[in-house]
Amino acid sequence: MKILVAIKRVVDHNVRIRVRPDGTGVETSGVRMSMNPFCKHAVEAAVQLGEAGHGDEIVVVSIGPKVANDVILTALAMGAHRGILIETDAELETLAIAKLLAKVVAEENPDLVLLGKQAVDDDSNHVGQMLAALTDRPQATFASAITVNGAALDVTREVDTGTEVVSLPLPAIVTADLRLNTPRNAALPMVMKARSKPLAVRPAAEFGIDLASRLVVEKVSPPAERVAGKTVGSAGELAAYIAGEVSQMEAL
Repeated sequence: MKILVAIKRVVDHNVRIRVRPDGTGVETSGVRMSMNPFCKHAVEAAVQLGEAGHGDEIVVVSIGPKVANDVILTALAMGAHRGILIETDAELETLAIAKLLAKVVAEENPDLVLLGKQAVDDDSNHVGQMLAALTDRPQATFASAITVNGAALDVTREVDTGTEVVSLPLPAIVTADLRLNTPRNAALPMVMKARSKPLAVRPAAEFGIDLASRLVVEKVSPPAERVAGKTVGSAGELAAYIAGEVSQMEAL
């Protein structure tokens, strides 16, 4: 089975997000970047399937600037076999990303496509579903377990009421939830070995996709500062304070 994993480079989840002074977006200059956490679970799922004898080749693909090579190298160090960087400095919308990935799927013809269920920078949760529609493949989102069952996959999904298990014929598309696994930390020998694995860099323009944005972000602003809490000495004082606040709201 050939597995394609799509990964994204985002601001590291341990970094405190700051908005640019001009309000044009989130500050990324000089900020630590890393692989999107959900994507890392997708890579780990692919590697585990390979280790279990279900994956003959694992290909990782990322879309972004030249420096996005670092997240591909991370995936290669985790156990992927080769990488593809679709190079562009543009901030692409989710539909453009899905269309580029659909082109890669058509070229690579993988049996399974794995993605993180969403990226922590925009939290759109669009690309997996859009890719399934564009490639006409069955999909399972929010996967917390994946089991190979002959020529199909049994996928346990996180839903509002708990979990459900769905069976998908291959080829298929699955998006990973955080409960799917615990991603490994690659040892130094694997990191060094990753640099010798194939990594193709291809300009986004060669795929012939219209990458123009349909949305215009007028302004990005940080959330309002939280009001400091108030300490009271007793339950009676608390009740009186709440009653006073209610009276002020009613007066408005």
